[in-house]
Amino acid sequence: MMQNLWWAAGYNILAVPLAAGALSGVGIILSPAVGAVLMSLSTVIVAINAQLLKRKIKK
Repeated sequence: MMQNLWWAAGYNILAVPLAAGALSGVGIILSPAVGAVLMSLSTVIVAINAQLLKRKIKK
């Protein structure tokens, strides 16, 4: 659970400012569609990680 919490928090600390346009001054602009895909990918990674941890605990 802690591993997923750190993954999600770290991802959001980096991704939210990027999506808000923090790097637009240097020409890096993230479209809303790409932001939505990356956020969904984050959710999928956390879910997969939870399943892998669940399997590890059962063994």
